[in-house]
Amino acid sequence: MKMTRRAVLCGGLLAVAGCGGQAPEPGLMSSRSFADTEPTPEDKIRVLEQALLNLGPNVDPDEAARVARISVREPLVWAKRWGAVDSPTVHNMKVNTGVKPRGLCKDWADDLQVALQREKLRTLQLHRAIANFNTIWIEHSTVIISAPGDPMEEGIVLDPWRKGQGRLWFGTVKQDLEEYEWVPRAEVFAMKDARRQRQAGKN
Repeated sequence: MKMTRRAVLCGGLLAVAGCGGQAPEPGLMSSRSFADTEPTPEDKIRVLEQALLNLGPNVDPDEAARVARISVREPLVWAKRWGAVDSPTVHNMKVNTGVKPRGLCKDWADDLQVALQREKLRTLQLHRAIANFNTIWIEHSTVIISAPGDPMEEGIVLDPWRKGQGRLWFGTVKQDLEEYEWVPRAEVFAMKDARRQRQAGKN
């Protein structure tokens, strides 16, 4: 996976958790806005919950709270289960060599999608996206959440992979353009299928 300085530093929580009482807009969640120390899961849950509510006036507070709790807490459980104690790239190598059972970006995204789908969300909508599929970098998969009917470009990226050890990174899709250009997974699959068909036709 592509790991730049911003991906390593990004935290997912403005250092306001506990100051002023005003929740940040999700677009402010960048490495330049956060303290160097990792915020507590409870702080992260509070900020993510408010960011989800900010997606639209019809987002149900209970759904926002449940999504925030699951997105922050469950990946920490999976990290222990998979022995994800290293950086994302090191853990990837261990998975690919059979040393660790799971923990590629796709695994985190798949399991987070399943966990959130169990909630039968009505006022929030899940999307799957892929970046780096057409570059020299290894593909990166994630879950994006938006208000119903909104395109994923208006949503929030939920990425338990990039910080390592199941620590959720989240921020707006627009903000994340600094790091990843997300494309709907269905479009990526269609492009890959068309590419395979063209290659097969040449053989």
